[in-house]
Amino acid sequence: MIPAISGAIGPLGSGEWGVGSIGGLGQDANAATNATGGTGGSFGDALSGAINSMDQTQVSASTTAQQLATGQISDPTQAITAVENASLQMDLASQIRTKLTDAVQDIFQTQV
Repeated sequence: MIPAISGAIGPLGSGEWGVGSIGGLGQDANAATNATGGTGGSFGDALSGAINSMDQTQVSASTTAQQLATGQISDPTQAITAVENASLQMDLASQIRTKLTDAVQDIFQTQV
């Protein structure tokens, strides 16, 4: 168990670090999922989930900042934490995009 960074983020369990099963050739995807206990989702599903999570984080940060500005919440640490979480998640997404772009360029260069 990884301890929480802040009160806004709960501790991370071992299940949150898994990427699910990929399955083998000639294997039924449901059998592979049941055997490994993973979600069995595709890369596209994982990417969609990550984008949806990032979108929810951005919406939460925007809502919390608006609530702070209008006086609906009085604790500024809630707004700061939400905005920082959204910023960190956006930075991570940007770094992942850069790494994937670099990897694709490397693959294309090796095929020349």
